[in-house]
Amino acid sequence: MDDNHLGDFLRARRAGLRPEDVGMASHGTRRVAGLRREEVAVLAGVNADYYTRLEQGRERHPSPQVLDALARALRLDTDARAHLYRLAGSAPGEQPHVHTAERAGPALRQLMDGYSDTPAFVLNRTLDLLAANALADALFAPFAPADNLARMAFLDPAGRHFYADWDRAAQATVANLRQAAGFDPDGPRLRDLVRTLTEHSADFTRLWEAHTVRGKTLDAKDLIHPDVGPLSLTYQAFDVRDAPGQQLVIYHAAPGSPSAQALSLLGSLHATRHRTEPRPRG
Repeated sequence: MDDNHLGDFLRARRAGLRPEDVGMASHGTRRVAGLRREEVAVLAGVNADYYTRLEQGRERHPSPQVLDALARALRLDTDARAHLYRLAGSAPGEQPHVHTAERAGPALRQLMDGYSDTPAFVLNRTLDLLAANALADALFAPFAPADNLARMAFLDPAGRHFYADWDRAAQATVANLRQAAGFDPDGPRLRDLVRTLTEHSADFTRLWEAHTVRGKTLDAKDLIHPDVGPLSLTYQAFDVRDAPGQQLVIYHAAPGSPSAQALSLLGSLHATRHRTEPRPRG
C-alpha cells in the first residue's frame, strides 16, 4: 500500500490541538496527545467511522465539503488548508504531481547576474539551490557545499552559526519542505532528502513529524556571516512562470543600513578572492 500522506497529516494536526483550543470540555483520562478522533469528527460534522477511515488510509478522496469542514475543525491556516487539499488530490486549478525542473534557464541566470548589489538565487520545491549570482555565492560561502537549504541548515556545522535564530530557521525550512510534499508526496528527490535528514538529524525528524506547513513568508532573515558579521535582510520570492516549482529569491538590505554596507563589503571580498585564486591548469 502507498504511504498514507493524508492520514499522517490529519493525525499530526489532531495531536497538536487540545480540547480547550477548540472550545471543547475535556472528560476522563486522555491516552492520546491532542484531540480524539471522535472529537474531530464532531467538530467537522462527519461520521466518526468515516473520519477513522481517512486517518487509516482506507478512504483517500474526501469531498471538498468534507475537506473544508476538516480544515475548520483542525484550525488550519491558508497554507495548511491548501496542503490538505493537495494531499487529497482536490487542489483546484493545480497539478500536484508536476515535477520541478532541475535547472535554471539561461535568461533567469542572466537576470540574476544583473542584481550585482543584492543576493539572488533560484530554488526548487525541495530547496535545492539551482543557481546563484555572485553575491549569493559569497553569502553562502560558509557552507560546503551550498547545495540545499535544508541540508545546509541541519547537517552542515556552519548552519548553527549562520542563522542568528537557528530554531526559527529550522522550523521554517521544514515547513517549506512539507509544503513541497503536498505537490509531489512520492517524488524521488524529496524522499531521498527526507531519508538523509531523518537518518542524521533528530531535530529534523521531530519537526518533520509535526506536519507543520508554511510557504515562504516575508519575515526578515537574520544571518551571521563569518566575514562581515550580522546581516538583517528582507526578501521577495517570485514564481518562475516557465518552470513550475522554481522560485527566484532576492535578498535585500535597507539602503544605507549596516547590513547594506556589510553586503557591499562581502561582494568586494568575494571578488578579490576570485581574482587572486590560482586558476586551474589546462
